[in-house]
Amino acid sequence: MIQQIKKAFLALALVATVGAAAGQASAETLINGAGATFPYPLYSKWFSEYAKVDKSVKFNYQSIGSGGGIKQITAQTVDFGASDKFLSDQELSAAPGKLLHIPTVMGAVVVTYNVPGVPSGIKLNSEDVANIYLGKITMWNDKRIADDNKGINLPAKPIIVVHRSDGSGTTSIFTDYLTGVNAEWAKKVGKGASVKWPVGLGGKGNEGVAGQIKTTPYTIGYVELAYAFENKLPFASLKNGAGVFVAPSIKSTSAAAAAALKNMPADYRISLVNQPGKDAYPVVGFTWLLVYEKQKDAVKGKKLVEFLNWSMTKGQKMASPMLYAPLPNSVVKMVQKTIKTIK
Repeated sequence: MIQQIKKAFLALALVATVGAAAGQASAETLINGAGATFPYPLYSKWFSEYAKVDKSVKFNYQSIGSGGGIKQITAQTVDFGASDKFLSDQELSAAPGKLLHIPTVMGAVVVTYNVPGVPSGIKLNSEDVANIYLGKITMWNDKRIADDNKGINLPAKPIIVVHRSDGSGTTSIFTDYLTGVNAEWAKKVGKGASVKWPVGLGGKGNEGVAGQIKTTPYTIGYVELAYAFENKLPFASLKNGAGVFVAPSIKSTSAAAAAALKNMPADYRISLVNQPGKDAYPVVGFTWLLVYEKQKDAVKGKKLVEFLNWSMTKGQKMASPMLYAPLPNSVVKMVQKTIKTIK
């Protein structure tokens, strides 16, 4: 499905190019964006569907990772950036104008694996996930993993760790989670879009990590839920702060957000990992569009605002079928007010 979406999106881009060559350029507004791979399947769907709503606007989105999106919007080489990591005060001050975080949807980062003969849904507690990424648990049949998975024949094979090689909001969410559950990880590695990984192989984008897992037996990695699902990759149930093993889903993603959203800050910069509640999946995050409050191009700005308003209504209805959790109504209302400030 992801490949089909990509093909459709590339076809749209081609149509835009051909149309311009045919003398239609004056009738079309091209809006350029770059950044997160985490929401790419959904954004591709949105851009495709929105082209039917407003035939005068075309979107060109480069799925290059949150780090790249932050760099490009800061340099003003794109009309919007996309990130699953919210910008620090320092990053915001480096921008040439006031940058707004527009949350679009929420998603789950899943721990996925390729262990022949082992089904989806193995149980992993948070300490074990951290110790795998620290290089302290190195075998699939390690007693610490086996104790939580009675009746599953875990092989005596080395664990091949896979992580992102690019600056990544998915990495930011995942390392935020690890930092909160493991003191050694917090001290030695910490959290961020790019970290110094103790062990493992790198893959570019959620697509790259999913591809490594799919083609290499005995691997483990982390990707957004949609990438695991569409690549038919198994994923683990993770032990949350309440001591319950929870599978990633729309429901458990929304449950994780419920507690945090009671104290939603006005700028939407908030972490959703390791939230309380027995139903909460522990590795959840917002994904944001990064947009300047003051637009340099009035025509593009107007078209971008119209799209953002659409994303808060019709767009939200497309989230769940694509395995993203839609924004709660209370957040949608907040965001709609923020969108009105874009000029």
